[in-house]
Amino acid sequence: MKRLAILLLPALATTVGLTAWAGATADLVVTGARIYTADSHRSLAEALAITDGRLVYVGNAAGAKAFIGSKTRLERLGGKLVLPGLIDSHIHAPGIVDLDVCSLKSESKSLKALVGFVRGCIERYKVPAGEWLSVRQWNYANGNEPGAELPTLRAALDQASTTHPIQLLGNDGHHGAFNSVALARAADASGKTVGYSKATLAGELQEYRKLVGVDIGGEPNGTVNEDARRRMGTPSLFASTIAALMKSPGRITERLNSVGITGFLDASVRPEALALYDALEKSGKMSARAELALYYDPDQILDAGGQPDWQTMVATATAARARYAHDPLIHADFVKLFADGVLEGNPYAVPPTLPEVAAIRPYLQPIFQAGKDGHLAVTGYVDTASPLCVEVRGHPERYDSAAAATAFLKEHGYHPGQCQISLGQLQHSREVLLEYVRRFHLAGFDVHVHAIGDMPVRTAVDAIEAARAADGVTTTHDGIAHVQLVNPDDVARMGRDHLYLAFTYAWAYTDREYDLSVIPFFDHVQGGDSAALHPAGGYYEMNAYPVRSLRDAGAILVAGSDAPVDTSDPRPFVNMAMAVTRHGPGQPALNAAESVPLRDVLDAYTINGARHLHLDRDAGSLEAGKSADFVVVDQDILALADAGHAEAVAKTKVLATYFKGAEVYRRRAR
Repeated sequence: MKRLAILLLPALATTVGLTAWAGATADLVVTGARIYTADSHRSLAEALAITDGRLVYVGNAAGAKAFIGSKTRLERLGGKLVLPGLIDSHIHAPGIVDLDVCSLKSESKSLKALVGFVRGCIERYKVPAGEWLSVRQWNYANGNEPGAELPTLRAALDQASTTHPIQLLGNDGHHGAFNSVALARAADASGKTVGYSKATLAGELQEYRKLVGVDIGGEPNGTVNEDARRRMGTPSLFASTIAALMKSPGRITERLNSVGITGFLDASVRPEALALYDALEKSGKMSARAELALYYDPDQILDAGGQPDWQTMVATATAARARYAHDPLIHADFVKLFADGVLEGNPYAVPPTLPEVAAIRPYLQPIFQAGKDGHLAVTGYVDTASPLCVEVRGHPERYDSAAAATAFLKEHGYHPGQCQISLGQLQHSREVLLEYVRRFHLAGFDVHVHAIGDMPVRTAVDAIEAARAADGVTTTHDGIAHVQLVNPDDVARMGRDHLYLAFTYAWAYTDREYDLSVIPFFDHVQGGDSAALHPAGGYYEMNAYPVRSLRDAGAILVAGSDAPVDTSDPRPFVNMAMAVTRHGPGQPALNAAESVPLRDVLDAYTINGARHLHLDRDAGSLEAGKSADFVVVDQDILALADAGHAEAVAKTKVLATYFKGAEVYRRRAR
């Protein structure tokens, strides 16, 4: 039997209390390294010793010699930096594998360029007339510039094909764009095909009005978001992705390991995805620890009375949790809930499409015009309290026709639809959101809530606090993902509740085109350049991705790539760099006061993520007794950040990834 002993060994910068297996040689000794342990002291070490997949020694090089025997494999790293295996606390793992599908890969394209691209996909994939073409990773926030010939996305996709139903799938998973053939397939609640039109949006499909963009005459302009897409019978890309990956499930962990990820939360796992995880584990390539956030749509799983079937949802989730209760690598202790969708509006639409997310205060109605450089700028705002707007809201039928709307626009400089006052909407009713969290809390689940806007974030906190009060348990590992906009009144609450916050730090930056789709709806701005869009003291500027404020209040920072949203690359080191800099190359920072030091975001990717996902007994830090999950990188990101070059962290490459002491990835020499 091996005997445990407690050793106090000097590391590079600190003295660390460590546990080692005394008097035994190791299978592997890693030495000559600079090792960030992510322990409670953020200690640095020089060497690791590993036996049976676990760390038996973490300390200095001299102490490691005692673990080297005739059969020990010695890995000398020549001063390379070693990190604990990274943990992505919000990812959609099946989506990160690049499949042979029609994909825009988030490239920015004008409507004219979209036509050629979509036609090319129809030809390349030989799509028969009448069958769907699905185009993935459409960049809904950049590009899409209209022209006289192609004023809307619908017009562009109609030019691409009048015989194929076409859907562009936003790279966020929430936006969509469709041609006339697809829009005509929309069905009402009884299943009757009625199509999306001005008439049906005022009648049998009126519940989807805020999710369907319209043109100057009130007809659909091609943009259809969220659940409104289901009405057209769109094919499930989720199902096709699962089917493709069942043949080679190991591609998921290969991709994860290539960027240093050895633990993750799959942030939205539908029942049919469980078979994929079973297949992955049976393949012998489960080289990461997975926590599954089970997803049940309360608007779709209904009882005989048409109400959310809580009993069925909780029973199904409980069975899934039991399925993995004794699994060493997969667990299902979380449930997922969407409190909202996405925050962006569409400034190119006439009238401009407002953000759909519920807001604490009504959205502003900016007036956009194209400048000499072709870029849009804000030239003014509609006074929705004016007598004219009161008249428009009181007698909408007078301005309902395309001719009347065009005449109004010509006379007043804005579309009559801009007189509307909107607070957006939650993904589900407040009552359903609170009951969902309460029911699953009582069943012993942690909840993981998608919340982007200020009102959905507030509602998510309300739901978690109410659920904790109901079951008397305040130690659940509840988390909120994205957290793009937080009202200052809610920061202290989130800190007091010690919520885990899965930020995608790479989104906290300034970008003129993206910002134009968001900020003018919250703050009065004038112009269209970066300075104009980020007024000092603006509501959005001060409260967007308030990472430091929430950390200081007591919330716990974790990190989630949300891949394949935006990009299929989980890009952990880009996220780390952006958490520190909050800007892209050559751009001003987005409220630099909310940046955090590199070690904070590194802990978000390691020990904090492990605690959030109940993995910290085995993972998250490099300490004796834990699993030997670690990553070797090509540059010292700690030294770079300490020297004021945090932006260079984004270029970091993983040289090798180890899981349970075994090498699972090695970067090829180039």
